[in-house]
Amino acid sequence: MLEIEKIDHVGIRVSDRDDALGFYELLGFKLMADGGFDHGHPLILQHPGGVVLNLLGQVSAKAGENVLMDEPEKYPGYTHMALHVTSVERAEAMFVENDIKITGRHQFKGINTIFVRDPDRNVVEIVEHTGPDFFSLPD
Repeated sequence: MLEIEKIDHVGIRVSDRDDALGFYELLGFKLMADGGFDHGHPLILQHPGGVVLNLLGQVSAKAGENVLMDEPEKYPGYTHMALHVTSVERAEAMFVENDIKITGRHQFKGINTIFVRDPDRNVVEIVEHTGPDFFSLPD
């Protein structure tokens, strides 16, 4: 077994540097370093909660549909990134205030979630644990 401690970072290819930075800064991420965005290397962002993103440029093809719950077609591949928050309600208010559409919602076994899309239509899930630990619940 590989001794994985945590996810180190999530890499997301973006079509517009400023639009992507604006969206993720709204979520509380801070630009820590520019590794050479214009040459195919990442912008490194970190959230005070410890989550690290690498935003990559040099998009060479029109974006396809990155689908999850709000599209009828389901393609293989990356579907979403989930960010744990203390209050989905407060997160939703912030998205509404900034004209970011809520594209889906789901509640399941003590977990409350909403979904939004970044400027490149990547799905971001916002998760609040409202009950007992999900993995300790009986089926």
